[in-house]
Amino acid sequence: MMAARTAAAVRDAHRHLGVLPAFPFYGGPPVSPGIGARATVGQLLRDMDDEGTERALVIPNYGVPDPVVAFSFNELCVEATTRSERISAALWVSPLERDAERTREALKLATEPGVKALKLSFLLGGRPDDPACRAGLDEIFRVATDHDLVVHVHTSPGAASDIDQVANLVEWYGDAARIHLVHFGGGMSGHIKLAGHQFFDWVAAGKRIYTDLSWAIGFAPRWLATEIDRRGIGGDRVLFASDEPWGDYRGEHAKLRAAVGGGYLEDLTFLENFDQLYGLAGVGVGPRRTP
Repeated sequence: MMAARTAAAVRDAHRHLGVLPAFPFYGGPPVSPGIGARATVGQLLRDMDDEGTERALVIPNYGVPDPVVAFSFNELCVEATTRSERISAALWVSPLERDAERTREALKLATEPGVKALKLSFLLGGRPDDPACRAGLDEIFRVATDHDLVVHVHTSPGAASDIDQVANLVEWYGDAARIHLVHFGGGMSGHIKLAGHQFFDWVAAGKRIYTDLSWAIGFAPRWLATEIDRRGIGGDRVLFASDEPWGDYRGEHAKLRAAVGGGYLEDLTFLENFDQLYGLAGVGVGPRRTP
């Protein structure tokens, strides 16, 4: 029989595993800003224990402009799923022709039991509307649909990650594939476009979209929660995500709980939506201390 949930049980729908090399960002000296990055599964589990996080989706860390580094963490993330039922994994993939062979190798892992998602980010090159990326995108979304995987897509203002660009993926693939719009547009313009109408238009049209509010500007979580209440749709599409080590777990947790706390959205965003998206393995076990 399943144990009862703890009162503070949390699911984290987006955090990273792997330590990046120092890099001279923006012309400065080599630095390692992701100070909370974890190199091992044991370290990750201890963090989850300390936080009270029951389950998490773990994504290869990325950020330095070398896709080989991100691809190199795919097997570590898959290993994490074999070490604990509390962890599900996303695989780093790319639609770029230069990454085609590495993506083919990554997609071979798509049938591993703990793999629940594929991760796309145009921060390392390409753009959704580039014809040179279309074949790669078609293959990534085909595999996602065939294996019922979620496609995580980074969003941030401007350039290739802007919601106006990422919207192409929703229009082309969102009827069949589940798409997680990371960071809810990633900034002021994206938040206003999504909460103002686009997120709800997509939900109403049957698009299989989800989102999290990591990195969200202060007004956005409150506004989104208010619009969900007013419109009566979308509550089943929002998840808590820490984005560790690029986000701050406690800060992200407090921000979202302040917006949804005490109501039905709290259970949905912190618990139930994750379970619906990634299955019920590990639910109810509670945080466990890691040796």
